[in-house]
Amino acid sequence: MARRLSLTLLALGAALLAGCGGHRSTAPPDCGAGDLRGSFSVVPGSAGAGQVAYRLRLSNDTDRSCVLRPPELRLLGAGGTELPTRVIGDPVGTTPFRRVELAPGGSASATARFSPDVPGVGEGTTGRCEPVASRLRVGPLTVAVTPPTSVCEHGRLAFRRLR
Repeated sequence: MARRLSLTLLALGAALLAGCGGHRSTAPPDCGAGDLRGSFSVVPGSAGAGQVAYRLRLSNDTDRSCVLRPPELRLLGAGGTELPTRVIGDPVGTTPFRRVELAPGGSASATARFSPDVPGVGEGTTGRCEPVASRLRVGPLTVAVTPPTSVCEHGRLAFRRLR
């Protein structure tokens, strides 16, 4: 009797597992440039000690979820000229970007600190340390830098984690 009960339970368990195999959840697609809108703007009142903070904000502009993969960032000058860009985590050694799923209408943001006017090693001491960045390429999307600014230390942007 106990053996028959064990075999019955085993068969029932196998049937339940087999029934679950047909229902797989699919991950949302990657966010494309047409799915997103964004901004990279100064944080009011953040200037001090030769640095300023800008907030990167990315929003899902669709009616479906999408996944934002760790983006490659590039500062761009007037006319789309690529400028020196060096992204680090803040605190140093952390990873500033990770995979983020954006719900429809959802958004994620990260704050970058940098010096707009204190030259780094190898930068000139007269005039601007680097050309003015007017746009920021964020993976598939390009957003305005508001207001446009130089990013000293060869484009060093210390980003807090994207949330």
